[in-house]
Amino acid sequence: MGYNIGIRLIDEFLAKSNVSSCVDFRETAEVIAKVGLKMFIGVTASVTNWNAEGTCCSIVLEDNPLVDFVELPDTYQGLHYCNILSGVIRGALDMVSMKAEVTWLRDALRGDDVFELQVKLLKQVPEEYPYKDDE
Repeated sequence: MGYNIGIRLIDEFLAKSNVSSCVDFRETAEVIAKVGLKMFIGVTASVTNWNAEGTCCSIVLEDNPLVDFVELPDTYQGLHYCNILSGVIRGALDMVSMKAEVTWLRDALRGDDVFELQVKLLKQVPEEYPYKDDE
């Protein structure tokens, strides 16, 4: 869920944010947490739990406006209510040549203290241009 939204949202983000190209995945994760989430849902997140290779991290949201006035009944405790956010992030990263896997680690609707997404870079796809400079 959300993948197609992320594909379209990245255009608006790049047009309105005035963010220059990120040099690595660490910088990209910081831009998502500090600029992207602030721009589209009004919250600032923190980036933590980096692995040694710098390809996996957690994005922690203290607050999530998508869950205001939401309670999950006991029969739906397995539901990831905000899974649309993971799809949006995955779709946006896909459009900037980064294949990623985004999963929920902690969810306040399930009794955790915060919302935590794990973002894992699977591979960085080299950019291909349809023409060469010498043509």
